[in-house]
Amino acid sequence: MSRLTRYVTLELLPPLLAGTLLFTAILSFGYFFISSQWLQGVPVALVGQWIAYQVPDTLVKVLPMAVVLMTVVAFGRMSTERELVAVQSGGISLGRVARPAGVVALLVTALSVWLSLWVAPRLNVETRGLYWDVLTGAGLSQLSGKTVDLGDGLTLFMRGYDPATRELQGVRLERWESGNARLGTLTFADRATFENRVLTLRDYRVFRADFGAAARLPGAAQNPLTLPGAVAQTFPAIRSGASLRVDTGLSRQETLAKYADAVGADAQGWPELVTALTTPGGKAAERHAARVTLNRKLALPFANLVLALAALPFALRYGRTLGVALGLALLLAVAYYLLFFLGLTLAPLLPGLPEAGVWLANVVFAALGLTLLRRA
Repeated sequence: MSRLTRYVTLELLPPLLAGTLLFTAILSFGYFFISSQWLQGVPVALVGQWIAYQVPDTLVKVLPMAVVLMTVVAFGRMSTERELVAVQSGGISLGRVARPAGVVALLVTALSVWLSLWVAPRLNVETRGLYWDVLTGAGLSQLSGKTVDLGDGLTLFMRGYDPATRELQGVRLERWESGNARLGTLTFADRATFENRVLTLRDYRVFRADFGAAARLPGAAQNPLTLPGAVAQTFPAIRSGASLRVDTGLSRQETLAKYADAVGADAQGWPELVTALTTPGGKAAERHAARVTLNRKLALPFANLVLALAALPFALRYGRTLGVALGLALLLAVAYYLLFFLGLTLAPLLPGLPEAGVWLANVVFAALGLTLLRRA
């Protein structure tokens, strides 16, 4: 039995590695091709580093396709050359022969979960920081004229950005009281720098403003004796200075990852998602989004197991040549991803049970694989 296990495993590994390299290379080239017009003159080593940072996230996406290719190529060849018939005639069941494929798929699933929840989110943030700050040199220019949420109730607006000095220009910070939407702190600065999680404001002015009290100003203006008190209530604190450091909820790289691109980077990992799900008093919408994201980051890695199961009956019936096997693997993978994205679209419409939408593709393909195997 150990010899059979080694034999089947050796049949599985080459197509798995070849598929992983092929699909990873295709997606990595796509990333480079889309961004190549902004990478002229950039050292090759930096471009290689930028692409390497994206490999973990790419692997999470392509490993299910590679597992399908592994299953179809290996078992298709063994079926075509009648090796499976010979083994089964010796009293060994198909399930026993396919066990190494399940073990390999399980190991790939574990690797994918680790990449999805711990490695890829951190490197996705590093990727955006490297791209905007180093490769293109644009820095925070993409955020000019936008109001962005830095977390902890702090929002940032800047009129412009100077890439040469890495300075923000015409800065406005706002922080409003959670229990009083009319009471907040507004900070204005001519210039600022943003490094790590610290905004350093230059030539700043801070206004603590109560707009609830401001509604009484017109009446108080009629009486010179009450006007100073009303103004003091409206602006309980005003101060200015040359330099002020403000700790933010997001780092510079996290801000770039979230706001610089049209589609924010997938930067939430296990710690962030668990925090969003367990923080007392968290918003229902944020908890729902965290549930969807966590299940998505688990469902796609488990597609490696599901697709290995679903691909097996197709391999036994149709995987006769390498060309047919490759076409069949792509067809199954595309069908899975279409159903997976359909489930993600349905998940927000199921506030009570978003997991049903996220895991839809896995359930359907697992049921399909089991049904077809019973008929094989």
